[in-house]
Amino acid sequence: MSEATGKSDIPIKNPSRRRWVAFLPLVAFIVLAGIFLSQLMSDKDISVIPSVLIGTKAPALDLQPLEGLMRDGQQVPALTSAMVEGKVTLVNVWASWCVPCRAEHPLLMELAKDDRINLVGINYKDLTPNALRFLGELGNPYAAVGIDPKGVSAIDWGVYGIPETYLLDRAGNIVFKQIGPFNPDSIRDGLLPEVEKALAGS
Repeated sequence: MSEATGKSDIPIKNPSRRRWVAFLPLVAFIVLAGIFLSQLMSDKDISVIPSVLIGTKAPALDLQPLEGLMRDGQQVPALTSAMVEGKVTLVNVWASWCVPCRAEHPLLMELAKDDRINLVGINYKDLTPNALRFLGELGNPYAAVGIDPKGVSAIDWGVYGIPETYLLDRAGNIVFKQIGPFNPDSIRDGLLPEVEKALAGS
């Protein structure tokens, strides 16, 4: 305490400043909410996330087959680089435990009928009996299936979550990426135009 004034020498914090600091979390929340709202209100498809791999060579493929997956009495081939070489290829990452994969599957069955597209699958962190049951129930759209039980190949491909699908041109470059399940609109407006470009550029 000062002898001259009789007042304490301890500074008193500014109460208005404390009130301002207390409002900081609210301000931060409002800013973040505004960002999210602007994204939701935009015309952009939030399922289409840019990938650093777009325009680059696809990672090498050397996956083991899904043992027991048969077609016409023959084992469906393993997914290797040779299975996609020189072809416009759709690489679909899927699993039997993935609910959106089940919803997407009928669309893949339709895409498999398009002779322009080589449709192959990476079975991600799955159990063989479950994967076989899944394809046995819903049908097998894949010309080749490779298993990725530990998710190592998925890391190379930059997988965020499944299903994810990559379109490769005939040179083996990634030209399109779909995150999340396809729907009729995303196939019509997103995938098929890119397939046409890939075919035209080859």
